[in-house]
Order: sequence, then C-alpha cells, then structure tokens
Amino acid sequence: MDDHRTAPVDPAEADEVRRFWGRLGLPGLIDVHTHFMPERVLHKVWEYFDANGPLIGGLEWPITYRREEAERASLLREFGVRAFTAMLYPHKPGMARRLNDWAVGFARRTPGCLHTATLYPEPGAETYVREAVEAGARVFKAHVQVGDYDPADELLQPVWGLLAEARIPVVIHCGSGPAPGKHTGPGPIARVLARHPRLRLVVAHLGMPEYEEFLGLAERYDEVRLDTTMAFTDFTEAFLPFPRRALPRIAGLGDRILLGSDFPNIPYRYAHQLHALERLDLGREWLRAVCHDNAAGLFGL
Repeated sequence: MDDHRTAPVDPAEADEVRRFWGRLGLPGLIDVHTHFMPERVLHKVWEYFDANGPLIGGLEWPITYRREEAERASLLREFGVRAFTAMLYPHKPGMARRLNDWAVGFARRTPGCLHTATLYPEPGAETYVREAVEAGARVFKAHVQVGDYDPADELLQPVWGLLAEARIPVVIHCGSGPAPGKHTGPGPIARVLARHPRLRLVVAHLGMPEYEEFLGLAERYDEVRLDTTMAFTDFTEAFLPFPRRALPRIAGLGDRILLGSDFPNIPYRYAHQLHALERLDLGREWLRAVCHDNAAGLFGL
C-alpha cells in the first residue's frame, strides 16, 4: 500500500465522534454507506483514486483510512458506529456473484456489519440475488456510474421486483457526481420507480449533483430515501455545492435521510461529515433521525 498517502489516525478523533452522538443522546451512529470488499479489489479501487481517474472527476482524492480490513472495522466501532455496510459493486459481468460470496463471510466475522450484496444486469442476476436474500442479505449496493449500465435494463426488472417484494433496501449511486456516466441522472432511475414504486431505494450522495431532482423522486415515492455521503463537506461543496434553496426540502424529508460517509475512501476525517451535517442547523431531532433513528427503523435495529 502507498502509506505515504495515508494520514495517521488521530487518537482524539474517536472521542470527537463519540462526543457528537453523545450530545444528541444517541446510543451511537448507523452508517449506511461504508466500503468493505475483498482486499485485492479494494486495493484496485485505491489505485484508481491515487491515479485521479476520470470516474472521480480527475480530483486529488487521498484515502484517509487506508488500513487493513480488521483495523478499519475496529475503527468504526471505536467511533461508536453500531451498524455499517459493506458497499461492494461489480464493474463487469460475472463479478457480482463472487462479491456476494465474499460478503457472506465478511458479515459473519464482522460485528456490526449489515450483510450487504450487489448486482449487475446479466443473465442469472435474479438467481444470485435471490440466493443472497436467502443467505441473509439486508441491503444491496448498485453503482450505475462504475458499472456503466442502465438501471432500467430489462435484465434487472425481475431483480427490482424481487427486492421490492422482500423490502430490502438498495443503496444506489445513480447521480452524475463526481463525474457523469452514460446512465446516471434522475431519468433512468425514475423509469425503474415507475415500474417498481415500492422499491426501497436509498440514493447515494443525495443524488449529487442532481440534488433537487432526486429530492423530487423522494417526495413522489414514499420508499425512496437519500444518504448524506460526502454531501455538505468542504470537499464536495468546492465543486458540487448543494443548493441552499433546497434545505427546507431536506428538512421536510427528515425521516428519509440517512447518514452515509464513504468510509474509508474519504479525503478528510470521518468527524467532518458529522460536523458538516450539524452546521446545516436543521435541529437536534433532524440530526438524531439522520444519524441513527431512520436507519434503525429501516433495518429493524
């Protein structure tokens, strides 16, 4: 690993994070957008970030928490994150099933992990998604930008139907940030929701940069939620700022906004995401719901 790109862990940071949720009277945090995947795959992801690849908009993006798997999971627990995900995703056919097989073992050996699975538009997708559900998957990850696929692809229609019926949430990166793809934006996912209005979609990154359009989908469909991943941070505000005129809509959807971080692949400290939400000044109850209670209700924790 390129340790010269890794910031040292601040021993005071865990205390800072714990003070944040302690002030809110919470038992901890629930983070619906954290990345764990096979180490070889994750290291390839880190190499892509190190190279400032086009899918991250060519941005300088140092990985703050470049640590071994067990240390990363332990650090989340030190922060008081009582439940988190293993957001993993394929970029080509034949990869999703292998990732799902790995995820079963990771969930079993990792306290606090919400068993996560993934999918890709390919023959057999319905079969391996059903197998993942039967194996105990509690959340799925879909990445339209990296996978470079249309979420409304006919190969995925039975998958969306299966997940809607099972009421299993899908965290989906479908916005056009940090760089657009052929199938990103609100249009393709709106076509999915028109056919599967009860699908529990969690739009990653608040749908950046099409924030307002994705807020509109959440206002239209009761099962659509959004996660806060990287939104409102200094890093993101510098190139894809959230429109302040839309803050009342964020407040109005306070029961369907979920904390996400993108840990470990973030170019700043974990605590910064929390403080970025706090400085919106949307109130203690909004913060409590976003940082814990909404996800606790969604996952029955």
